[in-house]
Amino acid sequence: MDPSETLSARIAGHVAGLQYDRLPARIVDHAKLIMLDTLAVAWAGSDAPGCREVHELFAADGGAPQATCWAFGGRLPAAEAAFINGGTAAALDYDSFGRDAPVHTNIVILPVALAMAEWLRAPGRDFLCALVAGNDLVCRIAGSFTLPHRGFAYTSAVTVLGAAAAASRLMRLDTTTTRHALGLAFQQAGGTQQANLEPALAKRLLSAFPARAGILAARLAAQGITSPAEIFEGRLGFHALYQPGDAQRMLDGLGERFDSDAVSIKGYPSCSCNHAAVAGMLELVTEYRLTADDISSVEVAASPYIAQLVGAPYEPGDDPQVSAQFSIRYSIACAVLRGRLGLAEIEPQAALDPALRTFAARVSVRPEPSFTGTRAPVVLRVASHRHGLLERRVEHVPGSAEAPLGPAAIDAKFDECFARGVRPLDPTRTRMLRERVAGLEAIDDLSTFFDGICAD
Repeated sequence: MDPSETLSARIAGHVAGLQYDRLPARIVDHAKLIMLDTLAVAWAGSDAPGCREVHELFAADGGAPQATCWAFGGRLPAAEAAFINGGTAAALDYDSFGRDAPVHTNIVILPVALAMAEWLRAPGRDFLCALVAGNDLVCRIAGSFTLPHRGFAYTSAVTVLGAAAAASRLMRLDTTTTRHALGLAFQQAGGTQQANLEPALAKRLLSAFPARAGILAARLAAQGITSPAEIFEGRLGFHALYQPGDAQRMLDGLGERFDSDAVSIKGYPSCSCNHAAVAGMLELVTEYRLTADDISSVEVAASPYIAQLVGAPYEPGDDPQVSAQFSIRYSIACAVLRGRLGLAEIEPQAALDPALRTFAARVSVRPEPSFTGTRAPVVLRVASHRHGLLERRVEHVPGSAEAPLGPAAIDAKFDECFARGVRPLDPTRTRMLRERVAGLEAIDDLSTFFDGICAD
């Protein structure tokens, strides 16, 4: 096949030629909102287990001060800063999620785009182009896949391509060089959901690895390193090795419709597979004034995908926080005993609370083959001493397009998150950061973006 006719070439041409004036206003507004969400959860996640250690590792190595380590302050080489920021943004599992596919795109694309924009002193409009282009590509690729899901972590295996696209756009690479960057990113694609099934801190790095790899891919391409052209459709390409996909779906409306807005803000700091069940349990607790003593058992009927990912018996293990974030049984216990699932409920000490562990043992998860969604629906069946058998079906996840979070809930989330982490932001700096994001188009040099906000 002629390299100029491949899927990666068509995507590269779109990325290289994208201009700010072609972005619809609603797409820009959504990009800014999700940017704030990612920054907020990264601030809160910076002191989660593993994040300080990752920062210490790279800070000790040092290097050119190209880009800011958001919550930690100070600058490191762009690829290393993107690695750190991608990891902290993922740490609490509170980041935005894709509506059409189980992918967390902005925790990779924003760290890459912001690091490269700082380093290259790019204007805000170019940064927004790169941010939208990278997220749009990830959503298109993930949304084009044919199920069943094979077990690769979309957040790692797919976002590396969006990261390379964002970095290439900020480096102003031409179409051919951008195509090579995408191909070089494909050479580094990887990551599986085994880190979810065996809760481990490695899960938090599924966004860090592709962030660094995407920047490296663009830089290597700029140095003249070539790559395969048929990275999607080739005999050993993405669709053959990772996940079958519909090429037409990937290209449909490219440059005219931007799928980067197919991303929603989370309402709970845990795997989104838990959220429908949490929402349903909270409804029942409120409606019937349920207490732990009143409940003998809870059954959750969910899709095989949800049951496999978050349905195992709850065991804190070596990484209690990660275990809590990936347990639907623990999530239900928090809804009953604490009336919420917030940041306090995923603290390591909460994850070890004997009362929560005891109640989690009363929760069972039943795979329902007729349910095919990756987050919903779920059906809760609660055996209550006072009310008998209660049942609640939840069709949509809080934060989704069908059940969006309101502005007050989003603002409360942002304020809580920015006030946490290794170096919390006071209200003045939080307001300053919000204003910078709102006025991105007017910034001529993104190297000044964090001036007066992050610690020196």
